[in-house]
Amino acid sequence: MNPDYDAIGKNFVQQYYAFFDDPNLRGNILNLYSETNSLMTFEGEQILGRVKIMEKLQGLTFKTIQHVVTMVDCQPTFDGGVVIVVLGQLKTDDDPPHTFNQVFVLKHQAGSYYVEHDIFRLSLHM
Repeated sequence: MNPDYDAIGKNFVQQYYAFFDDPNLRGNILNLYSETNSLMTFEGEQILGRVKIMEKLQGLTFKTIQHVVTMVDCQPTFDGGVVIVVLGQLKTDDDPPHTFNQVFVLKHQAGSYYVEHDIFRLSLHM
């Protein structure tokens, strides 16, 4: 297990949302996913692979977005990766803020990491 898992996870979260929230940098998120070995579940919809994940993210209809991270919990995996659980608020355009949860599993590969699993859910109660 990687002893630096907490720093790796928290640095990843900071970088991920910095990329996501800036329309000029959002395309950089593509490099965080594997071409074939990344799986995203977005509001219950499963998406496989870098290209399809980016199509989904680029197809979202907001003009502006801001993630405010409240809590980041990290755990090491037995194969050198990191599990990250994020709790925060998401503000898009003129909508009120909504609580969100996101889980990432970072897979260690060749001295770096990629997002192997990404699960995103807004915390809306109906």
